[in-house]
Amino acid sequence: MALGTSMIMRLQMDKTQVSFGEVAGAIGQNGGDVVAIDVIHASPESTTRDLTINLPENVRESMLQAVGALPGVKVVNVSDRTFLAHLGGKIEVQPKSPVKNREDLSHVYTPGVAKVCMAIHEDRQKAFSLTVKRNMVAVVSDGTAVLGLGDIGPEAAMPVMEGKAMLFKQFGEVDAFPICLNTKDTEEIIQAVKWMAPAFGGINLEDISSPRCFEIERRLSEELDIPVFHDDQHGTAVVVLAGLLNALRIVGKELETAKIVVLGIGAAGAACVRMLLSAGAKNLIAVDKEGALVRDEEYAHEMWNWIAANSNPHQERGSLSEVIRDADVFVGVSRPGLLTVEHLHTMADDRIVFAMANPDPEIDPELAEPHVRVLATGRSDYPNQINNVLCFPGIFRGALDCRASTINEEMKVAAARAIASVVKEDELNELYIIPGVFNEQVVQEVRKGVIEAAIKTGVARRTPPEFR
Repeated sequence: MALGTSMIMRLQMDKTQVSFGEVAGAIGQNGGDVVAIDVIHASPESTTRDLTINLPENVRESMLQAVGALPGVKVVNVSDRTFLAHLGGKIEVQPKSPVKNREDLSHVYTPGVAKVCMAIHEDRQKAFSLTVKRNMVAVVSDGTAVLGLGDIGPEAAMPVMEGKAMLFKQFGEVDAFPICLNTKDTEEIIQAVKWMAPAFGGINLEDISSPRCFEIERRLSEELDIPVFHDDQHGTAVVVLAGLLNALRIVGKELETAKIVVLGIGAAGAACVRMLLSAGAKNLIAVDKEGALVRDEEYAHEMWNWIAANSNPHQERGSLSEVIRDADVFVGVSRPGLLTVEHLHTMADDRIVFAMANPDPEIDPELAEPHVRVLATGRSDYPNQINNVLCFPGIFRGALDCRASTINEEMKVAAARAIASVVKEDELNELYIIPGVFNEQVVQEVRKGVIEAAIKTGVARRTPPEFR
């Protein structure tokens, strides 16, 4: 069944050419159901009405075309619950205490604020305790790789970055602000983030196209003393590792000995490879459009060369069809339709498939389900959704609370193991390898794991009381 939605359609109708009954008939014939009518303007010749319509999402465009084609009908505007939720943006800035009188004003602004400024001037680290830097993350994008939409520009990227800021706050109590930069130049992006860094305790890079994202993250991590995290890469990788750890528990296999094929070595795929290797995977083969990456080839991307040098221990060559034979695990971060049932039949028994291309996976889940032991996707309408929301709020909550100078591999692996641990032994099954995004234990456990790893690796500049 197609997913249902509702929308509001504002129509201007010429009464001499069309009746409301004809409009309602066209809506009904195309799968819509008029549930409310509001008259906006009426005259002897015409009427303008807002129609609230329930309909399956997949008939929206055909219904709009059918109504718009009626003589005497002008579709003035169309909105739905999603558009209405975005009106005026989805976030706002609120003061933590009201300013009601001159005394309040003197404390939060002049003259009282001057002594706070001087205290920070004398010790810059006090910015973490006396300003929003303590709990504020910049969500930074250039709009070049937005969802599955591609390079749509910084203005069009803003709704995604606003949404990310909302999730930071709701799930991790982290304040975040969206910043979309009007440049695609790597050096300009790096410089812009460095210029704004004094106001923030962390940087979340988002929807920046590959391969520039690798260089931008690497340079910023090296040149800033606050955590820098590219969620499209590492958020995906953390949650993939979490799900895979639990999937392997179900089938009784070990990460260190399983044969793993990762298809699609862009930003997310490269991070998945690095994450799995960091966690202990040995027999991992990375596959992209050129086939399996092997160490005696020279690739255009520096990241591909690193992966080729550190994976594929048996130097298997060829396409996906060749290297997937006897694989225990398939991880797809590529394009729809690249994995077939025939591929699955050449894999090992109790095969695990993570098909995460969005919105359409590498293989239709309903086709794959009868042929695999554990299946995960990036979609919310199937079990085992690999969703970055499980990762970034807790990672930044932990990094901010221990004032980490970076987010290293040990912290990411700890986050993955923490997410996996939320699924208890008596709950674990083929349809539940990863907790839901609204599970309140996730952020708590990820925070704890991240702080412990940061302290152990020496990147924590503060030890929260409960860890002393």
